[in-house]
Amino acid sequence: MKKNNNLIRLLNLNYLMLTNRTVSCGDMDLPAINCNVSVFPDYIALYSQTSLYHKTEHTAVAFFQFDEDFDGKFGLYWAIYYNVEERLAYFKERFKGIKYVIIPDFSELGDIHNIENNYRLFKGRIIGLWFLFEIGAVVIPNITFPTEESADFALDGYGDCSVVAISTKGHMDDPAENARLRANIRLTVDKLPNLKTIIAYDVCSTNDATLDTFSCAIERGIKVVIPDNTLKIRNMTLYQKRHTSRKAVVS
Repeated sequence: MKKNNNLIRLLNLNYLMLTNRTVSCGDMDLPAINCNVSVFPDYIALYSQTSLYHKTEHTAVAFFQFDEDFDGKFGLYWAIYYNVEERLAYFKERFKGIKYVIIPDFSELGDIHNIENNYRLFKGRIIGLWFLFEIGAVVIPNITFPTEESADFALDGYGDCSVVAISTKGHMDDPAENARLRANIRLTVDKLPNLKTIIAYDVCSTNDATLDTFSCAIERGIKVVIPDNTLKIRNMTLYQKRHTSRKAVVS
Protein backbone atom coordinates (compact mmCIF):
# COMPACT_ATOMS: atom_id res chain seq x y z
CA MET A 1 0.00 0.00 0.00
CA LYS A 2 1.30 3.43 -0.89
CA LYS A 3 1.97 5.72 2.01
CA ASN A 4 -1.30 7.28 3.20
CA ASN A 5 -1.02 7.87 6.93
CA ASN A 6 -4.69 8.48 7.58
CA LEU A 7 -5.85 5.42 5.66
CA ILE A 8 -3.17 3.30 7.32
CA ARG A 9 -4.53 4.37 10.70
CA LEU A 10 -8.16 3.75 9.75
CA LEU A 11 -7.38 0.23 8.51
CA ASN A 12 -5.19 -0.76 11.51
CA LEU A 13 -2.19 -1.14 9.23
CA ASN A 14 0.22 0.92 11.32
CA TYR A 15 2.96 -1.70 10.93
CA LEU A 16 3.27 -0.60 7.29
CA MET A 17 5.07 2.49 8.55
CA LEU A 18 7.92 0.09 9.34
CA THR A 19 7.66 -2.47 6.55
CA ASN A 20 7.50 0.25 3.89
CA ARG A 21 11.09 1.06 4.82
CA THR A 22 12.44 -2.36 3.83
CA VAL A 23 11.71 -4.96 1.16
CA SER A 24 9.48 -8.03 1.32
CA CYS A 25 10.79 -11.50 0.58
CA GLY A 26 9.43 -14.92 -0.27
CA ASP A 27 5.95 -16.13 -1.10
CA MET A 28 4.45 -14.54 2.03
CA ASP A 29 6.28 -11.19 1.90
CA LEU A 30 8.26 -11.39 5.13
CA PRO A 31 10.10 -8.10 5.76
CA ALA A 32 13.84 -8.35 5.19
CA ILE A 33 16.28 -7.57 7.98
CA ASN A 34 20.05 -7.60 7.47
CA CYS A 35 22.73 -8.01 10.13
CA ASN A 36 26.36 -7.77 9.13
CA VAL A 37 28.24 -6.51 12.18
CA SER A 38 31.82 -7.44 13.06
CA VAL A 39 31.63 -6.63 16.79
CA PHE A 40 29.43 -9.07 18.69
CA PRO A 41 27.51 -9.07 21.99
CA ASP A 42 29.47 -10.25 25.02
CA TYR A 43 26.47 -10.47 27.34
CA ILE A 44 22.77 -11.23 26.83
CA ALA A 45 20.17 -9.66 29.11
CA LEU A 46 16.62 -10.98 29.01
CA TYR A 47 13.62 -8.72 28.43
CA SER A 48 12.66 -8.77 32.13
CA GLN A 49 16.21 -7.92 33.28
CA THR A 50 16.06 -4.18 32.71
CA SER A 51 18.86 -3.52 35.19
CA LEU A 52 21.21 -5.55 32.97
CA TYR A 53 20.44 -3.90 29.63
CA HIS A 54 23.68 -1.92 29.90
CA LYS A 55 25.79 -4.39 31.90
CA THR A 56 28.58 -4.21 29.32
CA GLU A 57 29.30 -1.98 26.37
CA HIS A 58 28.11 -4.74 24.05
CA THR A 59 25.12 -6.19 25.89
CA ALA A 60 22.31 -7.58 23.75
CA VAL A 61 18.69 -7.65 24.87
CA ALA A 62 16.84 -10.89 24.08
CA PHE A 63 13.36 -12.33 24.62
CA PHE A 64 14.14 -15.96 25.51
CA GLN A 65 11.30 -16.16 28.04
CA PHE A 66 7.67 -17.30 28.04
CA ASP A 67 5.61 -15.35 25.52
CA GLU A 68 3.32 -13.90 28.18
CA ASP A 69 6.33 -12.14 29.73
CA PHE A 70 6.77 -9.86 26.72
CA ASP A 71 3.74 -10.31 24.48
CA GLY A 72 0.69 -9.53 26.59
CA LYS A 73 -2.01 -7.12 25.52
CA PHE A 74 0.22 -4.25 26.61
CA GLY A 75 3.28 -5.66 24.84
CA LEU A 76 5.42 -3.95 22.23
CA TYR A 77 3.92 -5.66 19.19
CA TRP A 78 0.38 -4.55 19.96
CA ALA A 79 1.57 -1.04 20.74
CA ILE A 80 3.06 -0.96 17.24
CA TYR A 81 0.05 -2.59 15.63
CA TYR A 82 -2.45 -0.13 17.10
CA ASN A 83 0.00 2.79 17.30
CA VAL A 84 -0.57 3.23 21.04
CA GLU A 85 1.56 6.32 21.53
CA GLU A 86 1.74 6.13 25.32
CA ARG A 87 3.00 2.53 25.25
CA LEU A 88 5.42 3.24 22.41
CA ALA A 89 6.87 6.13 24.42
CA TYR A 90 7.22 3.75 27.38
CA PHE A 91 9.12 1.21 25.28
CA LYS A 92 11.36 3.86 23.76
CA GLU A 93 12.36 4.91 27.26
CA ARG A 94 12.74 1.30 28.43
CA PHE A 95 15.10 0.39 25.58
CA LYS A 96 16.86 3.74 25.30
CA GLY A 97 20.53 3.36 24.46
CA ILE A 98 20.63 -0.40 23.94
CA LYS A 99 23.18 -1.41 21.32
CA TYR A 100 22.02 -4.87 20.26
CA VAL A 101 18.69 -6.69 20.26
CA ILE A 102 17.89 -10.25 19.24
CA ILE A 103 14.55 -10.54 17.44
CA PRO A 104 11.94 -11.86 19.91
CA ASP A 105 11.63 -15.59 20.36
CA PHE A 106 7.90 -16.06 19.85
CA SER A 107 7.21 -19.72 20.57
CA GLU A 108 6.57 -21.95 17.57
CA LEU A 109 5.33 -25.51 17.83
CA GLY A 110 5.02 -28.41 15.45
CA ASP A 111 1.51 -29.31 16.62
CA ILE A 112 -0.29 -25.96 16.34
CA HIS A 113 -1.71 -24.21 13.29
CA ASN A 114 0.88 -23.24 10.69
CA ILE A 115 -0.74 -19.84 10.28
CA GLU A 116 -0.11 -19.12 13.98
CA ASN A 117 3.57 -20.12 13.70
CA ASN A 118 3.94 -17.96 10.61
CA TYR A 119 2.22 -14.98 12.23
CA ARG A 120 4.54 -15.24 15.22
CA LEU A 121 7.53 -15.05 12.90
CA PHE A 122 5.98 -12.00 11.25
CA LYS A 123 5.47 -10.33 14.64
CA GLY A 124 9.15 -10.83 15.39
CA ARG A 125 10.13 -9.11 12.16
CA ILE A 126 7.90 -6.12 12.93
CA ILE A 127 9.46 -5.72 16.36
CA GLY A 128 12.91 -6.08 14.83
CA LEU A 129 12.17 -3.25 12.41
CA TRP A 130 10.90 -1.08 15.27
CA PHE A 131 14.18 -1.55 17.15
CA LEU A 132 16.12 -0.79 13.98
CA PHE A 133 14.29 2.40 13.04
CA GLU A 134 13.06 3.73 16.39
CA ILE A 135 15.88 2.74 18.76
CA GLY A 136 18.79 2.54 16.31
CA ALA A 137 19.88 -0.84 17.66
CA VAL A 138 21.73 -3.57 15.81
CA VAL A 139 19.02 -6.16 15.15
CA ILE A 140 20.19 -9.78 15.15
CA PRO A 141 17.84 -12.30 13.52
CA ASN A 142 16.70 -15.07 15.84
CA ILE A 143 16.55 -18.34 13.92
CA THR A 144 13.75 -20.64 15.02
CA PHE A 145 11.36 -22.93 13.15
CA PRO A 146 9.39 -25.96 14.36
CA THR A 147 9.77 -28.28 11.34
CA GLU A 148 12.10 -28.79 8.42
CA GLU A 149 9.27 -27.85 6.07
CA SER A 150 8.96 -24.41 7.67
CA ALA A 151 12.65 -23.53 7.32
CA ASP A 152 12.39 -21.70 3.99
CA PHE A 153 9.68 -19.38 5.28
CA ALA A 154 11.49 -18.71 8.57
CA LEU A 155 14.69 -17.76 6.71
CA ASP A 156 13.07 -15.59 4.04
CA GLY A 157 14.54 -12.09 4.20
CA TYR A 158 17.74 -13.16 5.97
CA GLY A 159 19.68 -14.14 2.84
CA ASP A 160 22.15 -11.25 3.12
CA CYS A 161 22.85 -11.74 6.84
CA SER A 162 26.31 -12.70 8.05
CA VAL A 163 25.22 -12.82 11.72
CA VAL A 164 22.24 -14.60 13.30
CA ALA A 165 21.30 -15.86 16.76
CA ILE A 166 20.15 -19.33 17.85
CA SER A 167 19.02 -20.42 21.32
CA THR A 168 19.99 -23.82 22.72
CA LYS A 169 17.82 -23.50 25.81
CA GLY A 170 15.54 -26.52 26.16
CA HIS A 171 17.43 -28.43 23.47
CA MET A 172 20.46 -29.78 25.30
CA ASP A 173 19.21 -32.39 27.77
CA ASP A 174 16.64 -34.16 25.60
CA PRO A 175 18.23 -36.20 22.76
CA ALA A 176 15.26 -35.68 20.43
CA GLU A 177 15.28 -31.93 21.01
CA ASN A 178 19.03 -31.77 20.50
CA ALA A 179 18.74 -33.70 17.24
CA ARG A 180 16.05 -31.25 16.08
CA LEU A 181 18.29 -28.29 16.94
CA ARG A 182 21.24 -29.84 15.08
CA ALA A 183 19.02 -30.33 12.03
CA ASN A 184 17.85 -26.72 12.23
CA ILE A 185 21.43 -25.48 12.47
CA ARG A 186 22.39 -27.53 9.44
CA LEU A 187 19.45 -26.17 7.44
CA THR A 188 20.30 -22.61 8.47
CA VAL A 189 23.91 -23.00 7.40
CA ASP A 190 22.85 -24.55 4.09
CA LYS A 191 20.28 -21.86 3.27
CA LEU A 192 22.13 -18.70 4.37
CA PRO A 193 25.12 -18.46 2.02
CA ASN A 194 26.60 -15.33 3.62
CA LEU A 195 26.49 -16.61 7.21
CA LYS A 196 29.74 -16.12 9.11
CA THR A 197 28.78 -15.92 12.80
CA ILE A 198 26.14 -17.47 15.06
CA ILE A 199 25.41 -15.86 18.44
CA ALA A 200 24.32 -18.69 20.74
CA TYR A 201 22.07 -18.09 23.72
CA ASP A 202 23.11 -20.93 25.98
CA VAL A 203 22.79 -21.69 29.69
CA CYS A 204 24.94 -24.84 29.94
CA SER A 205 27.55 -25.10 32.67
CA THR A 206 30.31 -25.71 30.09
CA ASN A 207 30.56 -24.96 26.40
CA ASP A 208 31.64 -28.45 25.32
CA ALA A 209 28.22 -29.88 24.46
CA THR A 210 27.10 -26.58 22.99
CA LEU A 211 30.02 -26.36 20.60
CA ASP A 212 29.47 -29.99 19.65
CA THR A 213 25.84 -29.18 18.84
CA PHE A 214 27.06 -26.44 16.48
CA SER A 215 29.78 -28.67 14.98
CA CYS A 216 28.25 -28.68 11.50
CA ALA A 217 28.47 -24.87 11.44
CA ILE A 218 31.98 -24.78 12.89
CA GLU A 219 33.16 -27.32 10.30
CA ARG A 220 31.94 -24.91 7.62
CA GLY A 221 34.10 -22.12 9.04
CA ILE A 222 31.28 -20.32 10.87
CA LYS A 223 32.20 -18.70 14.17
CA VAL A 224 30.05 -19.54 17.19
CA VAL A 225 29.97 -16.84 19.87
CA ILE A 226 28.53 -17.76 23.29
CA PRO A 227 27.96 -14.59 25.35
CA ASP A 228 27.51 -14.69 29.11
CA ASN A 229 24.06 -14.43 30.66
CA THR A 230 22.78 -14.62 34.22
CA LEU A 231 21.67 -18.25 34.15
CA LYS A 232 24.78 -19.45 32.33
CA ILE A 233 27.07 -17.71 34.81
CA ARG A 234 25.15 -19.29 37.69
CA ASN A 235 25.35 -22.76 36.17
CA MET A 236 29.05 -22.41 35.39
CA THR A 237 29.75 -21.25 38.94
CA LEU A 238 27.83 -24.19 40.44
CA TYR A 239 29.64 -26.61 38.13
CA GLN A 240 33.03 -25.22 39.10
CA LYS A 241 32.17 -25.48 42.80
CA ARG A 242 31.08 -29.11 42.43
CA HIS A 243 34.14 -29.92 40.38
CA THR A 244 36.44 -28.27 42.92
CA SER A 245 34.74 -30.12 45.80
CA ARG A 246 35.19 -33.49 44.09
CA LYS A 247 38.87 -32.78 43.47
CA ALA A 248 39.32 -31.85 47.14
CA VAL A 249 37.64 -35.09 48.29
CA VAL A 250 39.76 -37.23 45.95
CA SER A 251 43.00 -35.60 47.04
